[in-house]
Amino acid sequence: MKSLKYISVASILLLGGCFQEDVYQPSLPSNLEIKEKIGIKLESVFATEEVSMNIKAETSGIYTVKILHISGRIVSKEEIKIQAGDNILKLYTGALSKEPYTIALYNSQNVRLAETIVNLF
Repeated sequence: MKSLKYISVASILLLGGCFQEDVYQPSLPSNLEIKEKIGIKLESVFATEEVSMNIKAETSGIYTVKILHISGRIVSKEEIKIQAGDNILKLYTGALSKEPYTIALYNSQNVRLAETIVNLF
């Protein structure tokens, strides 16, 4: 089952995080398909206010998504409940300065499982 969740960078930075897990998306858009067992893929590597992304995991559980400035500094960190398989999330980027960022997925032992880059403009 695919789930749709929202990550609000503004609320992560200012209020400590915000998720909405009550929307079901029945099909995975082809541009978000991940062939590997674990991964993270953005709808586009360029974003202004928001971008959709797919996080794929082998097992359900609590994972951490970190947004890192290109210098390596952690800008945001949020624990999220991920189902096994594809998970479509919306990443809101309006509160971040217009620079490149790394979005990384970590397991509960803080091991980096996947990463991707987003360029804000």
